[in-house]
Amino acid sequence: MTAIQTVRLDRSWWGRHGGTATVWSLRALLVVALLVVWELTAERWFDITFTSKPSDIWTRLVQWHQDGTLWSNTWITVQEVVYGFLLGAAAGALTGFVLASARAFYQVLDPFIMALYAIPKVALAPLFIVWFGIGMSMKVLLAAATVFFLVFLNVAAGVREVDRGLIDAVRLMGGGRRDILVKVVVPSSMTGLLTGLKVAIPYALIGAVIGELVASNRGLGYLINDAAAQFDTAGVFATLVVLSVIAALLNLVVGLLDRRASRWKPLGEER
Repeated sequence: MTAIQTVRLDRSWWGRHGGTATVWSLRALLVVALLVVWELTAERWFDITFTSKPSDIWTRLVQWHQDGTLWSNTWITVQEVVYGFLLGAAAGALTGFVLASARAFYQVLDPFIMALYAIPKVALAPLFIVWFGIGMSMKVLLAAATVFFLVFLNVAAGVREVDRGLIDAVRLMGGGRRDILVKVVVPSSMTGLLTGLKVAIPYALIGAVIGELVASNRGLGYLINDAAAQFDTAGVFATLVVLSVIAALLNLVVGLLDRRASRWKPLGEER
């Protein structure tokens, strides 16, 4: 029998990362082009009272950076988002896994869960204020409630769609319930969990900022309210830029976790 030899391919940096570098270069070019067009056409085609322009937004960011307004309020919102995301994701993953494993129980609760999921989370803000006040805990719990259902539904779907053939194969090899759980159900549900985490990231931001918009004297939602009350369009856009950066960084973290968790998959199935 002929032994198979593995030949190492010494590819250049561009050969290994050229595709990714091209994509990121095009993205950066697109952003720069949009900003340049916006800057050049702002006062000619639009009323900057309503649209502002990139140079004014940058000036506002620099001003807030220098007086500490940006970092103090950003730190408050980041804490609310991270705590709410972790709390909602943990509760959603655990509940989804447990309930989906008990199929009969899940079928009984399914319509009630979907009814709760359908409630607009902004409608919960006044109730959460009554229950928890206007402190950070209210925003954390509102963000967690928003994240919970997205993670729960994706994890439950992953558990319920486990390949029955894999379960039968483990049983044929003498595996018990613990083997099926650890070697089949948990890995299969990881895809749903990671999808839920990715989808939930912006909603964690939405939940926290909604809480700040409704009742708060600090945080990025408060900055939006304060800037809008003063008709400071540049301030509103500056806050939105910061929120976008936070969302992008959280997405990057989850993406790294996704790649590490997907190493067990065949190459053709990695996302």
